[in-house]
Amino acid sequence: DEDAKPEGVAEVSVEPEGQVEEMNGEAHDGSRRSSASSASSASPGDPCDDPPIQRRIQEEDNAENGMLMAYTLPSSDSTPEESVDYSLKTLENDTVDESSAAPADPSQPDISLFVKAGNDGESIGNCPFSQRLFMVLWLKGVVFNVTTVDLKRKPADLHNLAPGTHPPFLTFNGEVKTDINKIEEFLEETLCPPKYPKLAAMQRESNTAGNDIFAKFSAYIKNTKPEANAVLEKGLTKALKKLDDYLNSALPDEIDADSMEEEKGSNRCFLDGNELTLADCNLLPKLHIVKVVAKKYRNYDIPSDMSGVWRYLKSAYTRDEFTNTCAADSEIETAYKDVARRLAK
Repeated sequence: DEDAKPEGVAEVSVEPEGQVEEMNGEAHDGSRRSSASSASSASPGDPCDDPPIQRRIQEEDNAENGMLMAYTLPSSDSTPEESVDYSLKTLENDTVDESSAAPADPSQPDISLFVKAGNDGESIGNCPFSQRLFMVLWLKGVVFNVTTVDLKRKPADLHNLAPGTHPPFLTFNGEVKTDINKIEEFLEETLCPPKYPKLAAMQRESNTAGNDIFAKFSAYIKNTKPEANAVLEKGLTKALKKLDDYLNSALPDEIDADSMEEEKGSNRCFLDGNELTLADCNLLPKLHIVKVVAKKYRNYDIPSDMSGVWRYLKSAYTRDEFTNTCAADSEIETAYKDVARRLAK
């Protein structure tokens, strides 16, 4: 019975090419249709708590410090709540309920993604893990449903679906999957060519580029001692510079072995080339959070001479797969309100 949806579940379905649908206030042609619903869940939790999923393997930077990420989207007016969650706001009202999740094409898998809701209980909240899986599914071009889960209220049906699990999690043909790294590996193996694109990076280094940035950022933003601020800020800048160097260094396929010219740098858009890969789905949500939160609470700007990092961010901001799966800046700032410590006078 579709009319009897549990309170607090927002719903969204995403379908492949061929329709123009309004997303975040703009008409977008084609790759996906989303309807939104939002669900609620238990306690909110500190944005820097351990994520409720297993830690990412070594290339996940400092997962145990808890990652908050978000993105700039048209934010909807919402009354700020006292409690702060690490939530993520991707698509305006991106949620889905299972009753309406049946794909039109019987050969298509039945996929529902559950992500963290923002403060209004419906929009995308600040959660890099949620955005990561949202981006992966979007890039695969598969039909899927998205449900935003409000951590302040948890509907019984979601509790029964994945007891004790916080978003993000996913159901694939009815099977619940909760481990983010395993979900990513499963999607890459299952949604494979020729029907779906391969998203793994070609260069191994692309998977670890920038993997220490979030840990440096966490230490910097949580610090309360003025005397430690400069050193911690320098640590963050150094980690960003390593990423900048990687983005400005030519990849093997950008180098002409027969050319006598001096080796030039790279102007590629993303970590592994000009297309988004799994490595970008992992790093970009975190990098955006660093940019937004460090500016808001420490007046720190990513240095303007880091041309590679800025080219990378600006390239991401032109892609629906990133902007439409991202939390609004205000959502990210709110999530860090109690985490970003004021420096003692």
